[in-house]
Amino acid sequence: MKTKGKQSVEFPNPPYLLGEASVVGKMEGEGPLGKYFHEVCPDPFVGKKTWEEAESALIEKACNLVLSNSGVKRADVNYIVGGDLLAQLMATSFGVENLQIPFFGIYGACSTMGESLTLSAMMVEGEYAQGVLAVTSSHFAGAEKQFRFPLPYGNQRPAAATWTVTGSGAVIVGNEELMARQKQPAAGAKVVIRGITVGRITDYGIKDSMNMGAAMAPAAASTIAANFQDFGVGAEDYDLIVTGDLGVVGTQILHDIMEAKGLPIRKKHLDCGVEIYDTSRQDVHAGGSGCGCSAVTLTGYLLRRMREGSYRRILFVPTGAMLSPVSFHEELTIPGIAYGIVLERR
Repeated sequence: MKTKGKQSVEFPNPPYLLGEASVVGKMEGEGPLGKYFHEVCPDPFVGKKTWEEAESALIEKACNLVLSNSGVKRADVNYIVGGDLLAQLMATSFGVENLQIPFFGIYGACSTMGESLTLSAMMVEGEYAQGVLAVTSSHFAGAEKQFRFPLPYGNQRPAAATWTVTGSGAVIVGNEELMARQKQPAAGAKVVIRGITVGRITDYGIKDSMNMGAAMAPAAASTIAANFQDFGVGAEDYDLIVTGDLGVVGTQILHDIMEAKGLPIRKKHLDCGVEIYDTSRQDVHAGGSGCGCSAVTLTGYLLRRMREGSYRRILFVPTGAMLSPVSFHEELTIPGIAYGIVLERR
């Protein structure tokens, strides 16, 4: 058995990340991580007529760019695993259709990049595929339109609210054989997925859709604690523990929960939602969120730093708030989910 403990899997033959691509909007390009992204689109419509079409265009760009960057042939990619925040995954469906690669559409809210990497790694290491393209995206205007208020309404946002990232991140997960056939391997050190920890739905009764950090923080704490227990490790065994999009509010809640468990992570922790924007000069309130937040931070910043040798082992924990327009209007709680991905430099 490859399982570890109750929620984790360790890969004897860890899959490789053969290449990555990040495509973001103007605001993300102007943030602290702007220089790390592969492409910045100054037009929020990305040359299209609607926000939804714009998000599909971001996905298409990211997929084509990761194939180009990695030198992996489209014919060598067995599956695409991806999703977004829009109803029925419409952005991803239209974004990947021209590639004509078999497709698994998934929904993990803002944790979707973690879920897609988890499933991709299991398929590759289990020898059900030699190469899988994992992709996800979000768009500020599309998310506001679906989950909150159309932009022309001009509603005020509370301090705990986060700003949905406009961007798409893509990674090709592949085996050693496919790596050997790459035309242009990623520069720097190789990076593998050593293991995964699958999160459980965690619900602390939060109902405020403008404070998703509070809804997701307990799920992040649950998955991180499970990873520590299943693998017999602690915060000291990682160079970084990276959560997806808790923002300023959710980050503090996560620290409080972990310290109450006797598992402090404050000194090792980084949150993509905190890092992607500069809250001192960008009006984003509590930080960034959305499927694209952790996806572009991983594919633009974290993997670059790992390949350069800055980090050896990272626990990447994208977080998701599993609400919908229906559940919100029915005044239901907001369940959270988080996936833990153990990334190692080779």
